[in-house]
Amino acid sequence: METQIDSQEDSLKPKPAIRVAAFSVHIFTAFGAAIALLAMLEAVREHWAAMFGWLGVALIIDAVDGPIARRLDVKKVQPNWSGDVLDLIVDFVTYVFVPAYAIVASGLLLPVAAPLLGIAIIVTSALYFADLRMKADDNHFRGFPALWNAAAFYLFLLHWPPLSSTLLVAALVVLTFVPFHVLHPVRVVRLRWLTMSLIAIWSLLGLYVLEMDFRVGTGVTVALCAIALWIVFSDALIRLARSLA
Repeated sequence: METQIDSQEDSLKPKPAIRVAAFSVHIFTAFGAAIALLAMLEAVREHWAAMFGWLGVALIIDAVDGPIARRLDVKKVQPNWSGDVLDLIVDFVTYVFVPAYAIVASGLLLPVAAPLLGIAIIVTSALYFADLRMKADDNHFRGFPALWNAAAFYLFLLHWPPLSSTLLVAALVVLTFVPFHVLHPVRVVRLRWLTMSLIAIWSLLGLYVLEMDFRVGTGVTVALCAIALWIVFSDALIRLARSLA
């Protein structure tokens, strides 16, 4: 009887090939952290465009590993390995830690404030990542979603005076815990066609900016800022329009 039960349990276990395929997704996700190291090395050399290029590669990994994991049912096939925890670890180093270093070391902020704001970025982002209310029911982020890679990109693009950049970073630190909704470009269903089209345009323009080492015209800068404003404020604008209708 026990032999029969053991045989049935063995038959229910995923085949080795499926288990290997599922675990390879975790390895793929973990490579995002390796990419973060390459980005950090470029940041230390002050090769900012190259740093953002590597962070872009990490962003691509983050965008595609989730759908692959769900398709292969990785959570069920490899229950001893948490893809959620792994994803948060990789996201923290690519979205927060490396960009925070770039923001502090680039000279874009007031020297007296830069180290303090760097610490604030790290601490508030760690708390944000641990907040189980990070996302609303409709998959919008609550507050500024610790996208410091994007914030750093815009600081380099706009290259404002140090006081203005310092005030912007301080405002984003505070907005991390302000309960307004920020669009998740992939998971929010409403107007997804528009959002994905804008993200495609942003990606092409972003590559152009890195190729030109941030020396681009006003038109490109305005377009990139307009897309960012849509991501941040579209939910509030749509809610306002509905309330006035």
